[in-house]
Amino acid sequence: MIKIYGSKRSTAFRCYWLLEELALPYETVLVDFAKGENKSSEYLKLNPNGKVPTMVDGDFVLWESLAINYYLMEKQQAVELVGNTAQEHAEVNKWNIWGVTHLNASFEPLVLQVYRKTPDSEAIKAAMEVEIPRYLSVLENHLVDKEYVALGKFTLADITLMSSMQSANFVKYDLSNYPNVMAWMARLSEREAFKKLLA
Repeated sequence: MIKIYGSKRSTAFRCYWLLEELALPYETVLVDFAKGENKSSEYLKLNPNGKVPTMVDGDFVLWESLAINYYLMEKQQAVELVGNTAQEHAEVNKWNIWGVTHLNASFEPLVLQVYRKTPDSEAIKAAMEVEIPRYLSVLENHLVDKEYVALGKFTLADITLMSSMQSANFVKYDLSNYPNVMAWMARLSEREAFKKLLA
């Protein structure tokens, strides 16, 4: 059985979501960062970064959430999640990469502040006033007259970006200026696989 190391409140969320969409059985292995389990010699053999998620499928070990999701998708030959042509793959991947490197990263100072209970800083101010609005505006404008992020249907890009937007919920970021984003999030929240994860 596939094992995913990491909680559903981490970037492992997108891996759990895809597993639910694909109806693949899996086991959740929690890694307690507070106890330093991510830095244990045993865990570092699996993931030398000391981060989550990490996937173990038989003898195969893989880390990085996007790589794990592509592996799972290809394992199940779920090509509908990335399209059929090189251009369709590129379109989905564009949003996957953008979601991790820009959207997700823009929320990171706020997420870390909540976890570590640190005071406001220049990084927090920059995130709130510049970075988050910058990237949310990109997504807001892209979603005009669109139900999904890419290819006119539900894809891996929706899983990646919606997973990043869980950070907005976590830090209670006000999304009222982004009605298209809110409508898209509400739509995805109705998927059975998503609801199962949050149950």
